[in-house]
Amino acid sequence: MSRRGALLFAGLCLVWGVPYLLIKVAVDGDITPAALVLLRTGLAAVLLLPIALARGEVLPVLKRWRPLLAYTVVEIAVPWYFLSAAEQHLTSSLTGLLIAAVPLVGAGIALATGTRERIGAPGLIGLLLGLAGVAALVGFDVNGADLGAVAAVGGVVVGYALGPAILARSLGDLPGLGVVACSLTLCAIGYAPFAVTQLPSSMPSQSVVVSIVLLAVVCTAAAFLLLFGLVAEVGPVRATVITYVNPAVAVAAGAIVLHEPVTVATMVGFALIIVGSVLATRRPAPRPAEDIVEPEPAAA
Repeated sequence: MSRRGALLFAGLCLVWGVPYLLIKVAVDGDITPAALVLLRTGLAAVLLLPIALARGEVLPVLKRWRPLLAYTVVEIAVPWYFLSAAEQHLTSSLTGLLIAAVPLVGAGIALATGTRERIGAPGLIGLLLGLAGVAALVGFDVNGADLGAVAAVGGVVVGYALGPAILARSLGDLPGLGVVACSLTLCAIGYAPFAVTQLPSSMPSQSVVVSIVLLAVVCTAAAFLLLFGLVAEVGPVRATVITYVNPAVAVAAGAIVLHEPVTVATMVGFALIIVGSVLATRRPAPRPAEDIVEPEPAAA
């Protein structure tokens, strides 16, 4: 991975590792899932849309409204609602750990859609090591958790795996800021009719307000720009490997803020996750020219 890719990877791992904690604080503060999605996307759109308009990056994106709408639904509208709803019943750490299944789903989607991006043997080993790290991290009994909430996180996993694929295939050549701004704006407009009635009637606590602002500004507006840069640098499948480091960040945040225990399994899992992420995000070595067999010309 290039130096730029490594910096993007590290930054995105951090800013998308803490949302689980911030979401937990918000929903525990009586913010409904729909209201949280509206506030998160609306505030971020207010920040990004004027800049995208001034740079002339909105109209080219709107011309591809179909893939834009699909991307908005699978990457933002549905996953963020499911995520907020799930954290009404699950801990932030467990939610973050379950999200680590995204790279495998992303790899399956890449194979099914015939992407040209090769994962390679080191990448596959990295994916397996990452899963082993997640298994070591899990100190929770998933079977004893709310099954509906676990299923909701499963929906988030599928959406997060589909989003980068749609982005790379249909929107990758468009300006990233324009795509992010339009997508967030569409989501906020879609949620507004029913979520606005769920907004709190009085000012929430300071911790809830800070959590919402951080979610909108850092974990949404800034994070999506990092995601676009990372997808362009390492490809959609390898970009989803951030979900191997995100659980470690989520566990650390839970331990520091929510005083959740950190065990030996947590430390071992963290080490495996880091090693797996490094391997899975490496570009495979090019095949030697003599090993490449040119296809025969098709019959006329």
